Amino acid sequence: MKVHKSYIVLGVIIAFALFCGIVAYADEANEQIKITFNKPVQIPGQVLAPGTYTVQLADPDGGQNLVQIFNADRSVLYATLPTVAEERAQATGDVSLTVAESGSEKPDFLLGWFYPGRLTGRELVYSKQQEKELAQTTQETFVRGHLISNTGIAGE
Repeated sequence: MKVHKSYIVLGVIIAFALFCGIVAYADEANEQIKITFNKPVQIPGQVLAPGTYTVQLADPDGGQNLVQIFNADRSVLYATLPTVAEERAQATGDVSLTVAESGSEKPDFLLGWFYPGRLTGRELVYSKQQEKELAQTTQETFVRGHLISNTGIAGE
């Protein structure tokens, strides 16, 4: 049986297309997002300066719910933090962030986010002392940098 060169070329093209298709979804598997802050923002254990950050799951297959926060080009790791699952009723096509405003003299807290198209998101775990502080804040949700929800003082 003769194998034509065109079949070999077609096979190589299909194999390449399948390989590229898998690579293209790498960001979805680890839920990698880029977030830009125009003022300092607090995460558990530290304050991030204004700038762009890359956030992703530390081990997407490990089930530990750990996230890593890097600088924009992923050359500096700022934190590896535990998260808990957070649910919402309706997904959006963009990243949805929830922050807590702590006042003009203190940085806002990053509370959590939802990856585009997902109903389950990530909520950062703060210390008990910080949780008490967060209970006195106004919580706001942003999609594409636009305020879409303001829940007022937490617990009200």
